[in-house]
Amino acid sequence: MEGQPQETADGENVLNLSRLGLETLSAEAVSEERRSDVQQLLLPHNRLLVLPAAVASFSQLLLLDISSNGLAFVGEALLGLAKLRTLLAKNNRLDEFSLPKELGRMGLEVLNLSGNRFEEVPGQLLELRALKSLSMGGNRLKSIPAEIENLSSLEFLYLGGNFITSIPPELANLHYLSYLVLCDNKIQSIPPQLAQLHSLRSLSLHNNLLTYLPREILNLIHLQELSLRGNPLVVRFVRDLMYDPPSLLELAGRVIKSRNLAYSRCELPENLIRYLDLASKCPNPKCAGVYFDSCVRQIKFVDFCGKYRLPLMHYLCSPECSSPCSSNSQSESDSEDEASIAAHRMQKVLLG
Repeated sequence: MEGQPQETADGENVLNLSRLGLETLSAEAVSEERRSDVQQLLLPHNRLLVLPAAVASFSQLLLLDISSNGLAFVGEALLGLAKLRTLLAKNNRLDEFSLPKELGRMGLEVLNLSGNRFEEVPGQLLELRALKSLSMGGNRLKSIPAEIENLSSLEFLYLGGNFITSIPPELANLHYLSYLVLCDNKIQSIPPQLAQLHSLRSLSLHNNLLTYLPREILNLIHLQELSLRGNPLVVRFVRDLMYDPPSLLELAGRVIKSRNLAYSRCELPENLIRYLDLASKCPNPKCAGVYFDSCVRQIKFVDFCGKYRLPLMHYLCSPECSSPCSSNSQSESDSEDEASIAAHRMQKVLLG
């Protein structure tokens, strides 16, 4: 250790020893009374190669940040932190052999191991039943183990920037999962079982090798954000919008509804009355048309900085309606491919 650590005052229960060039940590450097008060110990951007044994003397610790140190090993001292709930150890040199074997016995809720050298998810990590947030982005992972389903409390999973080629169906058993980030991998397909992730709100799949999405993804009723840029399926969507004209029933229904034509049960059979009652207004604020298909589902796409959004399944209400998912006119930065698409064409995007 280069001299005595000088505490940075960030709060009564926070001990900030970041960016001090520390190579180790001595228990004597911090009073026993102070160690018993500290709930957050911040040690990022130092020169620690192993987790100092003195860390175990901080008995009340809830959060430990040892990021950006060049750590290659986290020893048994970690296991002495019975109250620890958050461990931040990103941007080090950790791999699947760097963690204590009994790690799974801890009550960790947040674990960030991004920017390390993991080639597989350590088995003891998959025993953390209380874990709510797991980040392992920017490693060397080639697969997601089926045992990921053991993390039954998981709400946030970040595995972007690896070499993952497939998603195990068992991932669908994480019933509390709300945010799933799998961008910048080599994933070629999405298992239909992911439709069972009923709590999922955000799904990041950009920069993979996807050529289609399963229809079952429409069952993700709480999904609010879906990122797909950099996949072959997006290129296909932009370059080749499908033309599929509506049925005569749909066209007739649109005319009746858009022109507010009167009708009654004396004039039309019951099945047509029910059909007309299903009419919905087009979400495009510039269009006054209607549509009848009950399978219409819009999900916000967060690609291309909002330049445009892609509907998972959408039926435009009239030939004059161009972009139902956005009230903005086309940006001047739109590509030539997008600009060349005839705005009057009926669009239907189907999955699978």
